[in-house]
Amino acid sequence: MRLFLYGTLLDPATLVARSGDPALPRRCIPATLRGWRRVPLPHAPWPTLRRERVGVLTGAVVDVTAAAAKRLAAYEGDTYRLSPVVVTTANGKTAARIWIAPGGTRRPWKG
Repeated sequence: MRLFLYGTLLDPATLVARSGDPALPRRCIPATLRGWRRVPLPHAPWPTLRRERVGVLTGAVVDVTAAAAKRLAAYEGDTYRLSPVVVTTANGKTAARIWIAPGGTRRPWKG
């Protein structure tokens, strides 16, 4: 599964700890997602996404095994849902999946 990462999982140590795969940070490829912006969840210390027509979100794409995807889904919890997106890398556009939690505020993410 190809994932687009935009929040806490961009931290290499967090990605390794939560995925169980020490090679994932080395396989991350810088990517952008247009039409979205990072915002905080109310009363939570982590971000989610909100649609914004002119928004450009930076992050990374990475291909994960089924085992790593299962561990990452457990980390994200029941609030976040996987959604399909198209991101842009240096090699062009590619399909990916992204975790998004409903109920994000309209404030910009400052994390």
